[in-house]
Parts: sequence; C-alpha cells; structure tokens
Amino acid sequence: MHKSSTDSFPPQHSSNPPADAASCPIAAPKNASPNTSSAPSRLNPLNYMPSTLSQERASQQTRALPTSRTTSSIPRGDTNTNWEYPSPQQMYNAMLRKGYDDTPEDAVESMVAVHNFLNEGAWNEIEGWEARFSGGLFDGWKACRRGEEGWEEMVLNGTWRPREGDAPRLLRFMGRPGDMTPKAKMLDWIGRLYPAKFGGEPPFDRHDWFVQRTATDGTTKQVRYVIDYYSGPPEPTGEPVFYLDVRPAVDGPTAACERMMRWGGDVWYRASGAKAREQAIEAA
Repeated sequence: MHKSSTDSFPPQHSSNPPADAASCPIAAPKNASPNTSSAPSRLNPLNYMPSTLSQERASQQTRALPTSRTTSSIPRGDTNTNWEYPSPQQMYNAMLRKGYDDTPEDAVESMVAVHNFLNEGAWNEIEGWEARFSGGLFDGWKACRRGEEGWEEMVLNGTWRPREGDAPRLLRFMGRPGDMTPKAKMLDWIGRLYPAKFGGEPPFDRHDWFVQRTATDGTTKQVRYVIDYYSGPPEPTGEPVFYLDVRPAVDGPTAACERMMRWGGDVWYRASGAKAREQAIEAA
C-alpha cells in the first residue's frame, strides 16, 4: 500500500476543452440516463462515461464553476496525447447525474483537485511496476531482489537504467466501487477478526486500469491493474490522507510472479539481514 505524494500532481491547464468531454480518468456513473437509444452507444468504451459531459451551467446552480480542464501526465493508448481530467463544471454535472443533488458548489474545485491527485498517484505506482517488469521476469527479479529500498538506490545512483522503448500507456479504465478486490476482502476480514491490530475502513473506491505494455521485442500486451483507494487519518494540519494499493491483477501466471517477486523480494531482503550485511561490507 502506498501513500500518495503531492509530488505527482502536475498543474497543466487547458482553457479550451476538447469535444471529447469524456476523456478523463473518472469513475463511471451507475445510474446515468442519457437521452439516446442503446446503452453501448451512450457510453465511451474507453472510460464507461457518457459520450458527452456537459460544460453548461446546471439549472439549480448558484455560482459559476471553471470549465477549463487539466491535462494529466498519463499517456493515452489510442492517440499520442495525454488523458484530460474533467473541469469543475463537468464534475458537478456528473455528480448531479449520479443523484448527488446536495453537492456543495464551493467544494467542487477541491474535489477535482483530489480526484486528479489520486489518479496521478495511481499512475506513478503503475509506472513503477512497469519499470521493473516490462522487460520481462528476469529483469524484474534483478529490480526486486534488494527490496524497495534497494530499487530506489539503484535508480538514484544510476545502476538501474530504464530500458529503451515505449513507455506504458493507459488504454482504458473503469470504476468499480461496489466490487471489492479479493485482497481488500481478505484485509477487511482480518480487520474484523483482529480489530485492535488490523482494524480499519475498507477501501472507498476501486478502479481497474488497462495498460499497454511494450516488450523488449516491440510487441505489446494489455496488463490490467487494480487500484484500491483508502482514507487514512488526517494530518495534524487537517489535510486528508489517502493510500493507494496498486498492483497487477492476477489474470495469469506472469502477473502472479510479478507480485510475488516484488513483495517477496522486499520481505526477504529485510528479513534475511541482507541490507545489514551489505552495510558491513561497505564499512569494512
């Protein structure tokens, strides 16, 4: 599980929103009722959002909301551009679509900022997985055998260099807030069994992101990532804290190996005393 950092929130603004108003990483509304014929044609298949999210002011709206959209750092899989986040006006209209008629208008801009921040944090985690494993399991083992701290050291001192090739791209995504992942269910069950030690709130949201991975030979494959979103205790200053648990979905043996290598490598490196031995060798 990883705590989000404000370092991953790029403020790039676009004052001219494109016609594709649904091209933003945002969870799909469950009870949308657009005025068109069939459900598949009403939804953008890349993000399961209505094909158009209005920038028009709502009838009950009492204050103007910005219509500018923020460009994310997340490359799209269908074009050479990046995904764009919804404007505050689009976010407000989407909330009304979902039936949240009591959404405070003065809180919408903050909601958009948090939404964008969490998505940037999720993509940052996915890039970490892809940096380790897009070159294959052997490269992944070399990246993971010294745990998380060892990986960070290799990146900082230049002994781990990213392979040449295309960076990962986000093909599509979908929000699944009502479907707990198996891992989240297990953690929730353990928390109920041992509340004093492992108790906590279940994730407040879940996303599935489908990422294009380019192998060393130039071939591409789709990798599904699951993301659990957790709320943590607020900072002493009152600022909210969120934790993201991002990992490849176990859709096959390769993904299972990747998860075991990364988490198992970190546990073994720390538990076996390998770090202490390395430090002793350096000091000798």
